[in-house]
Amino acid sequence: MVEHRRTLDFKIAFAIGLGTMIAAGIFSLSGTAVAAIGSSAVIAFVLAAIVASLTAASYSEFASIYSENGGGYLFSARTFDHETLVYAVGAMLFLGYTGTTAFYLATMDEWFFRFILPESLHFLPHGTTGVVAALLLGTLNARGTEESGTFQLLVTGAKVAVLVAFVAGAFTFRGPTVALDTFATRFTTDAVGIVTIAALAFITFFGFSAIAASAGEIIEPRKTVPRAIAASIVTVTVLYAFVIVAMVNSPVPAEVIAQEGETAMGRVAAGFLGPFGRSLIVAGAVFSMVSASNASILAASGIGSLMGRQGQAPRPFSRIHTRYGTPFWSVMATTTTIVAMIAVFIGLFPAEGGLVPVDITVSLPALGRLTLTELGLTTLTGFATLNLLLPLSVVNAALVYSRRRFPDLERGFRVPGVPVVPVLGILANIALIYNLPVKGVIVGLLLVVVMLVAYLVWGGAPDIEEMFEQVVPASRPTGAAAGTGTDGEEEAAGERHRILVAVARPERAAKYTELAATLGRLRSDDPLVQVVNVTHIPDQTPWEIVEDTARLRTERIESQLADADIDADYTVEGHVCQDVAFDIVQTARDDGADLILMGYPEEHTGIAEQVEYTSPCGVLFASGVSDPDTSVVNIGAGGGPHHLDLLPLIERMGQEGSALHVINVTPEGSRGRAENAETTISRLSGVSTVEVQNVTAATVAEGLVTTAADNGGILIIGATRTRRLRRWIFGSTPDRVIELAKGVDLPVLVYASPRGVHGPIEDYIYPVYRALTGRRRGPANDSGSSSTAESESR
Repeated sequence: MVEHRRTLDFKIAFAIGLGTMIAAGIFSLSGTAVAAIGSSAVIAFVLAAIVASLTAASYSEFASIYSENGGGYLFSARTFDHETLVYAVGAMLFLGYTGTTAFYLATMDEWFFRFILPESLHFLPHGTTGVVAALLLGTLNARGTEESGTFQLLVTGAKVAVLVAFVAGAFTFRGPTVALDTFATRFTTDAVGIVTIAALAFITFFGFSAIAASAGEIIEPRKTVPRAIAASIVTVTVLYAFVIVAMVNSPVPAEVIAQEGETAMGRVAAGFLGPFGRSLIVAGAVFSMVSASNASILAASGIGSLMGRQGQAPRPFSRIHTRYGTPFWSVMATTTTIVAMIAVFIGLFPAEGGLVPVDITVSLPALGRLTLTELGLTTLTGFATLNLLLPLSVVNAALVYSRRRFPDLERGFRVPGVPVVPVLGILANIALIYNLPVKGVIVGLLLVVVMLVAYLVWGGAPDIEEMFEQVVPASRPTGAAAGTGTDGEEEAAGERHRILVAVARPERAAKYTELAATLGRLRSDDPLVQVVNVTHIPDQTPWEIVEDTARLRTERIESQLADADIDADYTVEGHVCQDVAFDIVQTARDDGADLILMGYPEEHTGIAEQVEYTSPCGVLFASGVSDPDTSVVNIGAGGGPHHLDLLPLIERMGQEGSALHVINVTPEGSRGRAENAETTISRLSGVSTVEVQNVTAATVAEGLVTTAADNGGILIIGATRTRRLRRWIFGSTPDRVIELAKGVDLPVLVYASPRGVHGPIEDYIYPVYRALTGRRRGPANDSGSSSTAESESR
């Protein structure tokens, strides 16, 4: 099972929080805040920090209990039993994180247009650079990054250095005494304005949740998370206070600061430090917003992945990419959502009127008519903050409920003054929501309602943990090479080459396990065969109904394997599951299987297809394998990704002494296209002798089966990428091979390699492309009979 390794110490956790908080909030809102309420902006930012601290305390206590990734959604799921409430928290946090990222990148877009892009490129729609940055960051998160903790530490240090230089420039320009005196004279008594700015500034301090969301990677999270959260909030508050002091002392007139809005800090820096100062602040702002966006994408995709695992989001969201080790589909969904928000709030419906000439208005008794087609950054800020404040209120309530429901739960950190502190957090969050931009609140509530309705209509899916149960847990490795079962050996078992054998019929367990052992030894001197039997259980049926059946089937398998004397280590386990294919695939994911071996579908084709299309590793479907004799191996000349991925295994079999026959079939007439054996031969360069047989037959399937039956041994072919369409329209070559092979007692293995995101697209498009182009993959053979040519020794 792939587990998170705890590699982040205090300084990295501190940098995550600090780096996420130092972003668009200070570079964008500081100018707006100073223009609106002068020096009182410090009060607004401190107020926002206090409100954030109330909820951060609840986050700290929960993170000391549940030291896993997931943040507020995880805490709510572990505390409440109400699925709809838990879903609402997850959906709002997802929207809050993606909305925050969209705000960061849209602000960065404003800085680009104001300071970086030349006039000749100002024809580009606003939001363009934000969308490009979102796509690049999405790609980065989907592919994974190494040494991300050290990278975050360096980036955060650079951002702090930029702010220190900005503040130092202000004090140097004015002088310390004059700067403080000027700051002291610019306070206002506009309480409404202060609270309004505090509500907008709250998005700045939400970075504390990124620390809790990464608790699964943090060393000693019970101590480290609370300390890192407290240290980051205090440090950021002090930095922001000094930045406000610097902004108040700007040589730029207040009306210009108000006009500059989100980019005012760059203009002020130019007044303090000249062109170099402006360039420094611009670079710091852009880099800061990008790094904070990266952290928010990571948090949002983590929530999406957890929701997928718990059945409250599409199941693919929980899948971990086999190559990159990231929740690929969740990252893609996160990126798509961010791009959509930037396009809608900034591109189509900006505050100054956008590209869509449609007037959408709503009438509210207390607020009059509001035009919803003029959105912009302020509305986006309100939208994102709403979707953060509401779930934070739920987390505060969850802490009170958790203390009463689970009084004996071990808590590494305890919030003092419960329930007073969490209740104050709830009231403060509600007060901030009341002062958010009305348009942002309306848009946020509308979207949340739409998502809730969609979820209720869908009904969700079972939690992965509830989908299947190990009625018979995996036994200790058994076999000729089995060890003594020490802790070190059990830990090392996770690193061995592992083949998962999915057995539906106990009587086939011995031959499939022996075949898996043979294949495993081609890749490793010490393979481990994991035999799994899954007993299907209908929906709404208690586990106990089929538990005895599952145990008896597992005992039969264990008995047969003991009699067969398998020459490899193996384990046997019995599962009960509502979805057999899901059980097989999820077990392969959790246990890190390198290959799945199962019978070719005879009745339940849906199970095999689901395993083939969603497996994290390669799958071998076996048919007619009564004696796994691999002394003679027949393969087609083939083509396509499955065939090419199969060739390393074939090469290894040849190196171990198997006689390899490459069968190149030219179909008669217009029944198919000839293949070219050159690619296959070149991929088998490590084998001294490969025999190529050029055959003409009515169909490729007939040519393969007839020739392989004459040669003896086993036939191994790759799945076809036209399988999805051909099963419905023309039939499938592997299916025809299996059917024909039964008549001549020819054992067949069909290999399907793991497919990435492009796989399903290719499966549907390639047959159309091939039909339209009519291309031939190799020259037709004029001979009507079988001709054999042995390649030279290599």
